[in-house]
Amino acid sequence: MPSGILSGALLLVAWLISLFSLLPLELSQGPMWLLPLIVGVRTALQTGLFITAHDAMHGHLFPSSPRLNHRLGAVLLFLYAGLPYRSCWRKHQRHHWRPGSHLDPDFCCDQAAGIIGWYRRFMVGYLSLAQMMRLLSLWLVLALLISFRHPSGWINLVVVCILPLLLSSLQLFLFGTYLPHRNQQQPGCLDGPLTLAMPAWLSLLACFHFGYHREHHEHPELAWFQLPAEHRRTLALS
Repeated sequence: MPSGILSGALLLVAWLISLFSLLPLELSQGPMWLLPLIVGVRTALQTGLFITAHDAMHGHLFPSSPRLNHRLGAVLLFLYAGLPYRSCWRKHQRHHWRPGSHLDPDFCCDQAAGIIGWYRRFMVGYLSLAQMMRLLSLWLVLALLISFRHPSGWINLVVVCILPLLLSSLQLFLFGTYLPHRNQQQPGCLDGPLTLAMPAWLSLLACFHFGYHREHHEHPELAWFQLPAEHRRTLALS
């Protein structure tokens, strides 16, 4: 089994187990320290889901079968936030084609916009009315199902689904877009994206090695878990 599909399967199983085991519980009756812990774990798994879908866009999940690879990526991206895979794939190809330019859908050329303006532009570029309706409809169905078990089920929805998705989008934007590409906002900048100088363990916790961004752009054929080795090789050669 390809290592990409194995790591993706483990993340997906952990995401599903945590979702269906936590939603039925009365989290409001538990210790308060447990809620931020759940949010943190679910955020990490949510981000892992997107990173795996991102690897599918580069053909890493099932290299021998591109059709199956992209179908799996579509499922993962739908589970992540109801996002349309084909549209996201096209935008990501443009991002790799001309990173840090006005043709890059992830990039903000306006320095005055700041990090908040850039994040708003980033989100608007991927959200659509249809996608939002799918996501809100799913959350509504889950809220109704949970409410049959206990009246405070909406807390579960916020802790297990809504907050992790919002924090995951911030995590992906910060470590995968803003910090690696903000240098390219400078007038006349000819450099490519930056790599965030972090040890491998911190890079994993920060965003599944998405911070090793120069390595990813120079070697998009590498899966997320292969980036630390490439980062170490780059450091050894410098």
